[in-house]
Amino acid sequence: MLSPKKVKYRKIMKGRVRGAENRGVELAFGDFGLKSVEICRIDTRALEAARIALTRHIKRGGRVWIRVFPDKPFTKKPAETRMGKGKGAPEGWVACVRPGRILFEMEGVDRVTALEAMRLASHKLPVKTVVVEREAEAFGA
Repeated sequence: MLSPKKVKYRKIMKGRVRGAENRGVELAFGDFGLKSVEICRIDTRALEAARIALTRHIKRGGRVWIRVFPDKPFTKKPAETRMGKGKGAPEGWVACVRPGRILFEMEGVDRVTALEAMRLASHKLPVKTVVVEREAEAFGA
């Protein structure tokens, strides 16, 4: 699963994810993409599950890019622990996603297969998504 090799601080504040995305909003690598339409924190497990669903459906045919990276740690206190005694230990990693962000890109497969693969991957994610594709003139038609 995805996680940073090294971070400056073990624990960081949760913060708030607000506004729309302005970077990573257009297809850069592939012909089809999965774009987020709402704010969410996506866990590294959800990203991995979506990636596996995507690659399994295309039978490792095309090429897949993951455009988000879970670089923010979240903490959790153990079960049945009383209040106080500080912040819990780092539990996992999340990627903060805002509306408009491309999450996955794909190329090298036909349109029907790509749309179905993106649909299957979107079911694994905790965020509403839409499938975007490159214009017809970009294909060389």
